[in-house]
Amino acid sequence: MEMRGKPIAAGKSSFDLVDPVRLFSELQLKKNTVLLDLACGNGSYAIAASGYIGDEGKIYAFDLWKEGIDALLRETAARRIKNIHPGVADISVEIPVGDNSIDVCLMATVLHDLVEDKTETGTLRQVGRILKPDGLLAIIEFNKVEGKPGPPVQIRLSPAELDNLLAPYGFRLFKTVEVGPFNYLAIYRKAPETG
Repeated sequence: MEMRGKPIAAGKSSFDLVDPVRLFSELQLKKNTVLLDLACGNGSYAIAASGYIGDEGKIYAFDLWKEGIDALLRETAARRIKNIHPGVADISVEIPVGDNSIDVCLMATVLHDLVEDKTETGTLRQVGRILKPDGLLAIIEFNKVEGKPGPPVQIRLSPAELDNLLAPYGFRLFKTVEVGPFNYLAIYRKAPETG
């Protein structure tokens, strides 16, 4: 499989902008949760989630940016964190986990980049494949307003744009909440299979 180049926002993280206690409370992380931190960068969200999930759970953290994954591997080794499983992956082609295996898929300030890069279609199809039937797709995006921090306003996704983007892939909005002064969290569920 041919890998694409360095992702648009490689090396940037929104983690310091959000309230992790609020975020993980909304995601209802439990001790046996299987979490996927998709396009994880250097894994700040995965590291923060590891304590909530504990040794009974598992966190997969994938990114196309090898340097970020290498940094996450060093950090998990240094902290002796055993429940995070990092890897380099082109998530628009294949997310290397089994079908219906993920409880929560977190995409933290990355979907706007995938749309900009025109790789969201493959990624969202893969997310639909790997989420359990009762799984959650949790998307953090920047509020669609001018100014820093965050990407240019024309790239940002409003909650309505997010709904329109995700509906064709069978995702239905569960709730939207603010998780910081600049960011919102939208939680989606897979629509039940019909027929």
